[in-house]
This record gives sequence, C-alpha cells and structure tokens, in this order.
Amino acid sequence: MADHGTVAAIAIGILFPVLFSALFLGKKRRKVRGVPVDVGGEAGYAIRNARKPELAEVPWEGATTMAHLFEQSCKKYTHNRFLGTRKQIGKELVTASDGRKFEKVHLGDYEWETYEEVFTRVSNFASGLIKLGHNIDRHVAIFSDTRAEWLISLQGCFRQNITVVTIYASLGEDALIHSLNETQVSTLICDSKQLRKLDSIKSRLTSVQNIIYFEDDDVEENAFRGSLSDWTIASFSEVQKLGKENPVEPSLPSKNGIAVVMYTSGSTGLPKGVMITHGNIVATTAAVMTVIPNMGSKDVYLAYLPLAHVFEMAAESVMLAAGVAIGYGSPLTLTDTSSKIKKGTKGDATVLKPTLLTAVPAILDRIRDGVLKKIEEKGGIVKNIFQIAYKRRLAAVEGSWLGAWGLEKWVWDAIVFKNVRTLLGGHIRFMLCGGAPLSGDSQRFINICIGSPIGQGYGLTETFAGAAFSEADDYSVGRVGPPPPCSYLKLVSWEEGGYRTSDKPLPRGEVVVGGFSVTAGYFKNEEKTNEVYKVDERGMRWFYTGDIGQFHPDGCLEIVDRKKDIVKLQHGEYISLGKVEAALSSCDYVDSVMVHADPFHSYCVALVVASRHSLEKWAQEAGIEYKDFSELCNKPEAVTEVLQSIFKVAKAGKLQKTEIPAKIKLLPDPWTPESGLVTAALKIKREQLKARFKDDLHKLYA
Repeated sequence: MADHGTVAAIAIGILFPVLFSALFLGKKRRKVRGVPVDVGGEAGYAIRNARKPELAEVPWEGATTMAHLFEQSCKKYTHNRFLGTRKQIGKELVTASDGRKFEKVHLGDYEWETYEEVFTRVSNFASGLIKLGHNIDRHVAIFSDTRAEWLISLQGCFRQNITVVTIYASLGEDALIHSLNETQVSTLICDSKQLRKLDSIKSRLTSVQNIIYFEDDDVEENAFRGSLSDWTIASFSEVQKLGKENPVEPSLPSKNGIAVVMYTSGSTGLPKGVMITHGNIVATTAAVMTVIPNMGSKDVYLAYLPLAHVFEMAAESVMLAAGVAIGYGSPLTLTDTSSKIKKGTKGDATVLKPTLLTAVPAILDRIRDGVLKKIEEKGGIVKNIFQIAYKRRLAAVEGSWLGAWGLEKWVWDAIVFKNVRTLLGGHIRFMLCGGAPLSGDSQRFINICIGSPIGQGYGLTETFAGAAFSEADDYSVGRVGPPPPCSYLKLVSWEEGGYRTSDKPLPRGEVVVGGFSVTAGYFKNEEKTNEVYKVDERGMRWFYTGDIGQFHPDGCLEIVDRKKDIVKLQHGEYISLGKVEAALSSCDYVDSVMVHADPFHSYCVALVVASRHSLEKWAQEAGIEYKDFSELCNKPEAVTEVLQSIFKVAKAGKLQKTEIPAKIKLLPDPWTPESGLVTAALKIKREQLKARFKDDLHKLYA
C-alpha cells in the first residue's frame, strides 16, 4: 500500500499522461461477438458465435469422449505437472470469543504428479474397480469434496465406460438417499469423513455393495469397517494396488454414452439427475478453450469449487485438455485469511500462485468486502490514495481516456494494487465467473485491483455449462457474452410476461440453448424432460432455461429476469424477485437476501442476512449497546438503519416502489450449503428458506 514517499511518483503518473491520452485515445468501436443465424425449432431470435460459423463438437480430431481426450492429453503433455495437492503439516482447534471451536490447519507446499503419473493411477484404479467386483453395467457415485482423487476416480470410471453419479458433499441425508437409490448405485466413492454419514443411513440404501474411501490423515477409517461389513470396503490406494497387480483392458465409451448423472442441489424439492453425455463434455471443452487466450502448460489453475457442480467439472475438463497444471484447494483455505488457515501460515492461492481461476460471485464479493474493510481500517493517506487510484483506473476500464495511459496504470499497479493482487497469489491473468449473476461493482473491483479480465459464464447443468461466455477483451458489466462455438442461443417470446423478440430497442424473450452441449434429459423423469427439452425438425436439441434475456447489438446476452421468480401482487403489479435481490445485494449491510411477495398483499418483504462488519461498525458509531450480534439484529434501530440503506440502493437501482421491501427481518447467521438454505454455488433455495422462516415471514405481513 502507498506511503508518503510515493506521493511524488503518483503525481507524475497522474499528470503526465492526461494530455497524451486526450490526444491519442479515441472512442473504441464495439466488436461484434455474436451474429444472427437461421435455425430450426420454435420461432425466435437466434445468435451464433461470430468467430465460427459451424458448431464445434470436439477440441481436436479423435477426442470424441472424455476417456479419449484424457488419454491423448496425457500422451501429449507426458512430463508436465498435472495434479497438485498440499500436504497437511498439522491442525489445531481454536476457541472463539463466543465459545465456539474452529479447526485451523497448517498446510505445506504443493506436491505434484505429472500427466504420465496420473494416467498410470487412472488406469490402475479403473482395473482395480473391476477386480473389486463392480459390474460395469451399474453406476458408480462420487460423494466427496474436490480433490485430486475425485478427478482420478472420474477418469478411471470413464476408462471402463462406467457412468458416474455426482453428488454434492454438502447434500442432506434425504437427497443423498434419493440420488443413490434412484440411480441404483452399486459402488460409492467418498471421503473417509463421509463414512459416519453412510453408517447412519445404510439401512435405507437399496443397491450399494461397495465402498471406496479416500484416506485422510485425521480420520480413523477402520472404526467403520466393522459396522459397514455388509458392504465390500476398500481404500482408494488398495483399489489402485489391486488394479496394478491385475490389469484389465480398457473399454472406452462412445460420444453418445452417458458419462455423468449429475444431481443438482436445485432450489425446490428433491434434486434431479441430469444425464450428461461424453459428447456434451468434449463440446463445451472445445468451445471454452477458444475463450481463454493463450492457455497452455505455463498456466496454473486453482481448483476449489465442488467437482460435483457442472461449472468446476467443465473447468477442469478444459484445463486437462490444454495441459494446464491443476492445484487443489478449498474455499476454507483459499487465502491467508481464510477461516481454516492457521494464523501465520499461507493459503492455497499464496502458495500456488495460480494464473487461472474460476469463482462464484459470493466468493468475489467476499474478497472485495475484505479488501475494502482493510482500506477503511487504515484510513488517512492510504485510503485517499486508494480511492484516487481506483477512480482513475475505473474511468480507464469503462472506456474513458482518463487514466488509461500505460505509465499511470503501471504506477497504480505497482504502488497501490500490488498488495491486493497478492491475496490471490499475484499472477492471475484470467478469471471465469459463473453460478449466479456477478454485480458490476465486484466485476470492476477484480478488473482493477486483481488486474484480470473476468469471463462471465452463463449455463446450466442441463447445458453442461455451455450456454454463454463473455470474452477476455470484453470489459462490459451485466452481460454474459455470446454463445460459445458449441451452441446457439435463441430468444423465444413469452407473451404472458410481456417479453417479445420484437421488443425495441433490444429483442427479449425466454433463453433457449441449442447445440452439442445440450444434455440428454433427466434421469427416470421423462415428463420433466419432455417439458423443457425439444428436438427440432433438423435434429437439433434445445433446452428451455426459464430465464429471460435480451440480446445487445454486438450479439451478447444479458439475463434480465426469470419466469419462476415473477409474482403478481394484490393490485396486479408484477415483481421479479431475482431482479430485486440482485439490486439489494449491493447494499453494504446485506450479506444475503431473499425477497418474498404474497399475491394477497400490495407490498413485498425481505429476509436479510446482515453483514456483521458493516452493522457492528454502524452500531459502534451510533452508540448502540448490545450483548451479541443476534440481539443487535433484533434492535428496531438496526432494522430501521438497514431498511433506509436498502431504500437508497433500490432507488439508485431504479426499482419501482412496489419492488422495494416495505419490511425486513434481519438474520444474524449466514446461509450455507451445509444448512440446506443455499446451493453449492451459493444461490438461495427459495422454498427451503420460506419453510425455515415461515413464522418470520408471517409476522412481516401481520
């Protein structure tokens, strides 16, 4: 961060480039990224990627399935680093001021395996799986946090043409049982820490015969071998050893074969299993490889999102196809200040120094809030210089000549933003964000402070993520880019909601995705499959997303609404819950928010998880006394303060009066995937929240 000695250098950096910039930098012409295309199916407004007239199906000739692609990549990048894992040096329990205990870990450097070494492990595991007694006609499930063995297990199953069922490690018992029984899984691969959960539900599982667990230093697996004796139990290393001693010829799949049944942690009801073919995965892989510039063996990717989520599986598929090194981490150990990192030791990003990173908006929002909190605490000249630097770089990124010249950018980067960049290792050159809409403020913060372009991804499990990706040289906010080269995007008019492709100035409608990334449908749910998947007269498969979008003149998509989120109030006004939530999330006091609208009332209300730092800071300045954060959230003065702040943010976001919550309930505890209130991608589960806080919602309408 800057000090007094840097003021002169900063002044030169500010003043000298202004005249140069004014003279030589003109207004940029917007690049065409997507162009209209004639397609079949329901009438609408369709766009293809501007760079490629024909849809991409494979990354290179012969890579028709993930098993083929993986084997070819391992031969191509034989001696390159591939998978890296940090060794745990130690751990301890720390007691917080409120008496709660938290585990802190001390992790060492990354230990690497080459592509050749990983291929050997995959082949051994594939053989061991068969020798263990798994029937290749039955499904294997992976129920684990993201780690190197997860990917090795996945590729091992692919090598024997075995379909893998993926299940979030945070999934609740009922959803876990439903997923395993519905797909008749016979072999379950899991973290050793999941053995306790399996022990408690074993009587309700109808098809499981084999358990393979990943060994962990701090879990005593043998304690469960006796209680799980009805099943064949083996450690991951035991299966690899079995396969090494008893090699089995591979049985490679076809492109139309089902690679994965991916269970979503959807926002309503029991999870649905999406059937993803090998062709879907390699098509998205081929397309995304064209989005990330100059990607190759010099890059390092930090993997920490759930591999059971389509976003992470797609990302790691791209990395292995491009020969990138993948280092594994976790959201709890990501940075030096992450909750599980022992004080004084280093987080994953600091040690790995990744060049490529994927993220969900909630994580980027936390990084932004953490930096701004530190700047606020430092105050004085540090705060002033940061604000000057940020404003001038913001003007440059948004297309103004002010502050765009290279010398000034270098000054700000070297003196002001260098320390911020070390939060994520200091070498990030491209980030891909997905899972939910990213706020413009957070995107700009990453552009400026981390110095990286962000490709916003839009997709669903049903399209294997491949629906839209913004490109590296597109610094606009609020948009998700054109379709990647593997798919088409189409808008279909939704008359009931008032969205039409004939709308001016921009065509609007329901977003429909067609192409090689569109999956085969829902497992054992033909009715739901037929409802949202359609095959046109040309044989093209389309998925109806339920999202409402509009196309910009350059062919980029913007998501503006969702059909299911629209509620009609008592006097006939429509409210888009998702739109309002996105606007309110920029309020400093809001950590998470769910807006609720009742057709029998004329106003909406909201459940707000309060930002602890912001609310406690306000309370201190306002002289509000309280015992704990829960008591503060219940104080009328706090509710009034947050409601007034929400009103200002809503007005700035041009929300209508009926869209602004009239009443709110402040909640002290965060919503986590473990609580079942948000998905693994941290999107809210509306029905579960409504059920959990039914009494609070009722009181808000009283």
